[in-house]
Amino acid sequence: MGYLGYYGYGSYWGGGGLWGAGIYPDVLQAGLQGRSTRADKSASHPEAVVEQHRHDDPHLRSGNAVMRYYVHASDGDIGHVEGFLVDERSWAIRYLIVNTSNWWLGHEVLIAPQWIDNVDWPESTVSVGLTREAIKHSPPYDSAAPLNREHEAGIHTHYGRTGYWPREAKHSQAESRL
Repeated sequence: MGYLGYYGYGSYWGGGGLWGAGIYPDVLQAGLQGRSTRADKSASHPEAVVEQHRHDDPHLRSGNAVMRYYVHASDGDIGHVEGFLVDERSWAIRYLIVNTSNWWLGHEVLIAPQWIDNVDWPESTVSVGLTREAIKHSPPYDSAAPLNREHEAGIHTHYGRTGYWPREAKHSQAESRL
């Protein structure tokens, strides 16, 4: 809602259709013609810009900005971020797709965000608490094959880590008791 309000767009969930009350997404921009937006007004007032971004999260980045970040294992470089796998229900980033082709031919592997030790925004690097050898021998990721729980369990077992699904099961059980 904050994003839509900031840019002066209407909310898409305001009606029965995909685009709210309209058939096409251009309805979301209704009323913007000939009207200056909040961004236009604040551009000429530096103090307003500072105030406008006072509560911004400095760790929030675009997924596109993180693509191609180098991935550092605990004992050296290992590859770069090629993409992300996102849970369709919760919108949680489940895995980073790491391309190790600079080190091993055409090998893509999955690394869970929980295994990230540090993200260095200025240096464009992601550091993980895994060895190069462990990543090299990780089960390969194949984007053409659907990722199922068995494959996920194999990845977590390989790295000696527990999966996220037991935590989510406990959380949903607790919610159902309320």
